Order: sequence, then C-alpha cells, then structure tokens
Amino acid sequence: MGLEHQGFTIWFTGLSGAGKTTVSRLVEKELRARGCKVEVLDGDVVRENLSKGLGFSKEDRDTNIRRIGFVCELLARNDVVAIAAAISPYRAIRDENRARVGGRFVEVYCSAPIDVLAERDVKGLYRKALRGEIKHFTGVDDPYEPPLNPEVVIASDKETPEESAAKVIAKLEKLGYIK
Repeated sequence: MGLEHQGFTIWFTGLSGAGKTTVSRLVEKELRARGCKVEVLDGDVVRENLSKGLGFSKEDRDTNIRRIGFVCELLARNDVVAIAAAISPYRAIRDENRARVGGRFVEVYCSAPIDVLAERDVKGLYRKALRGEIKHFTGVDDPYEPPLNPEVVIASDKETPEESAAKVIAKLEKLGYIK
C-alpha cells in the first residue's frame, strides 16, 4: 500500500477516561506499520497548543472541536490519516466535521459507564464533579451526546485496548481505506 492511500479521518469520541487516547495510539502504530502517514490530534494536546485560552463553555468547546476538524480536513486532503481523540460532546459539531472532510470519516465511540470512568480517573475529577466541586464536567453536569450511528463502538470496560484497536483496523479494511 505504501503512500498510495487517500487521507481520511478517524474521530474518537467519548467521555474522559473512555480510552480515546490509548486506542488511538494503538491504531496509529498499526497504520504506520502499514506505511500510512498518520497524525494524531489529541484533545488535551490541541487544547494546550491550538486552542489555548478557550474555556469550557459550549461555544468554546464547539470552537475547539471545529479547529480539530479543520486540521483533520487539511491532513486528509494531503493523504494523511488524521486521528482525532477528543471528547467532542456535541453531535452536531461531530457531524459538521464529518461533512467537512467529505465523508472520509470514521467515527469511533468509546463508551464506558461513569462508575468505571470514575474508578480509572487518577486525578479524581469524576469524584469531584459528582460531589459538585467541579462544574460543567462533561458526562456529569454538562451534556455528552453519544453518536447515533458510529462506524465503530468500543466498550472499553469490556474489551482490552488491543481488541478495540483491532475492531477499528478491521472496519478501516472493510471500508477499503487500508489494505
């Protein structure tokens, strides 16, 4: 396959701690091993660099996710596989990004119950949010709209990261994006 592939976007969405970064890094590794050019846009890293200064209002979250989508579009247009791993809580903005990249978009929903996410959370943010100490925490007192028809659903409380990554790779093969 080498560098003959067309670019596309893999969009990992889900609550904090659901496995977006972990699984996206495994997918990145496999795609690189297959000769793909790949860039990962991790939500936390983008927020620190490209979206520094934005808060967590709905408008600022939308702006952040639109920026990630814009970069994905540029990368995909230049035959790079763009992997976005960001909570991206609002369905409409994810759908907007799907349209922006011209349909070469694979949405991966990383799901896990709140109690499992709180257990995994080394910073204790879920526990603080559940006690009301942190306001506007996605999935606790701020909305998260799960995708209605994602191409891949990962149940990170029931699968290993490797099993989840294999599901994503299998879907990319089935769609003809990779060989």
